[in-house]
Amino acid sequence: MDELIRHTGVVLSVNGQTARVQIMQTSACSACKAQSMCMSSESKQKQLDAIIIDGPVKAGDQVEVEVRERMAWKAVVIAYLLPFFVMLGVMAALDYATDWGEALVGTLSLSGIVVYYLILSCFKHRLQKQFTFTARKI
Repeated sequence: MDELIRHTGVVLSVNGQTARVQIMQTSACSACKAQSMCMSSESKQKQLDAIIIDGPVKAGDQVEVEVRERMAWKAVVIAYLLPFFVMLGVMAALDYATDWGEALVGTLSLSGIVVYYLILSCFKHRLQKQFTFTARKI
C-alpha cells in the first residue's frame, strides 16, 4: 500500500465536498536545533483544495490533509525531472545538428523548458484531477 504524506491545516472555506485548506509547509531545517542561528530555515503557508472524506467540516476546523507518496513523486517527475531532460535533449540535438554557438544553444535549451511549462499549463485541469488531496477532521 502507498505511504501517505500528511500535513495539519485549517479549513478556510467549504464548497460541497471540497474544502480550501491552509497548511504550513516547512523545510527540513525547521526542526533543527540551530534554526534560530541559521538563516536557511524557512516555512510558507500554502492553500490547497482537498476532498473531505471524514464527516462535515466548517471554516476554522483543524484537518489533516493527505496525499499518496506516489502522487508526490509523480509531481516531482513532472515538475523537475522531465523539464531537465527536455533541456538536455534540446541542447544535445541542437549541439549535434547545428554549429551554433554555446550561448544560442543554451538559450534555446532554456526556451525548451518554457515551451514545456506552457504545454503543461494547457493540461492544468487534467492534472488537478489526477493529483487529489484528501482531508479528515482531527
